[in-house]
Amino acid sequence: MSKFSGHNFSGQKALIRVDFNVPLDKQTLAITDDNRMRAAIPTIEKILKDGGSVILMSHLGRPKGGPEEKYSLKHIVMHLSELLGGIDVQFADDCIGESAVELAAGLQPGDVLLLENLRFYKEEEAGDEAFAEKLSKLGDVYVNDAFGTAHRAHASTAVIAKYFAADSKMFGLLMNSEVASAEKVMHESEKPFTAIIGGAKVSDKILIIENLLERATDIIIGGGMAYTFMKAEGGHIGKSLCEDDRLEMALDLLKKAEAKGVCIHLPSDSIVADNFAADANTSTAPSNQIPDGWMGLDIGPNAAEQFANVIKRSKTILWNGPMGVFEMEKFQHGTKAIAIAVTEATAHGAFSLVGGGDSVAAVNQFGFADKVSYVSTGGGAMLEYFEGKVLPGIAAITE
Repeated sequence: MSKFSGHNFSGQKALIRVDFNVPLDKQTLAITDDNRMRAAIPTIEKILKDGGSVILMSHLGRPKGGPEEKYSLKHIVMHLSELLGGIDVQFADDCIGESAVELAAGLQPGDVLLLENLRFYKEEEAGDEAFAEKLSKLGDVYVNDAFGTAHRAHASTAVIAKYFAADSKMFGLLMNSEVASAEKVMHESEKPFTAIIGGAKVSDKILIIENLLERATDIIIGGGMAYTFMKAEGGHIGKSLCEDDRLEMALDLLKKAEAKGVCIHLPSDSIVADNFAADANTSTAPSNQIPDGWMGLDIGPNAAEQFANVIKRSKTILWNGPMGVFEMEKFQHGTKAIAIAVTEATAHGAFSLVGGGDSVAAVNQFGFADKVSYVSTGGGAMLEYFEGKVLPGIAAITE
């Protein structure tokens, strides 16, 4: 049992770092995707059920040097109240000022208080100790449930923990499940272990691939980054995305994989287009023989089938990054085929973890989120975890 599940919050004020950095409509400021909020609800409800009260702190967007109306957390208060079954959520128009101190002091068991955007203070991102200490004084117990910000050494995610005794700081339910799922893939993976890595740039994924060479049996590479590998091997890629300054590195990765007996799968064919547009003319071509003036925007049908076969025989699957420009209907077949293969493997007992903004968006878009083992809420944090880095938000509680 985790420390959180075994803790009785009766009569305590729990200061919870949540990740309520949700997208808002530019005109109406209505929430367009509430997944991050929903993910935190079980942690909040457990504390309230115990007879504790809750003080929620989060950031929203990237305010520049002070308060900005469009980044105020007051825009999410009503929806948060609905998610909590109609509880009247109190709102402090500051996170360390007088209103925050007074409202926190007056909380009764069962009350919920949301603090204003932490990033309205530059001290938050600077990891300022005095700012962290002021925040810490608002609650009796510190709960970090914001995996999405665990890779940041900010005041509310890492520094604040030092002001709480060991038995008064812990991960929430979401953070616990995120860390447990990531650990399962990295340290307890059953073989065959297939990592599916997509996205635009090799440079963004170099560290994760290098780290996975120590653990995975198969690495599938799709998306724009595949063409850097194709060109490095002497292929003709037309005007496909390519990082010319990374060709040596791509070859080096392929050599390292071969030396370690890790099988790297590159797409044998691609859906190619004469333009980066939803209404472009399309065709299919071998990924290393793309005609001049054309670009690869998705993996082709042969690649999709080959990749699916690798995935279906896997026991552990990590998926980070789409296979193509899945936002456009013409170029979503590859990503969808991978999603279907991952869900089939999961149904047959594989453990599948989907992490990284675009792959999460894809499984949600195709309606497969409940058919994989775990969908991570933390894009950048999950990536850094799989790169083998120590995440400050985790270290602050565990070390």
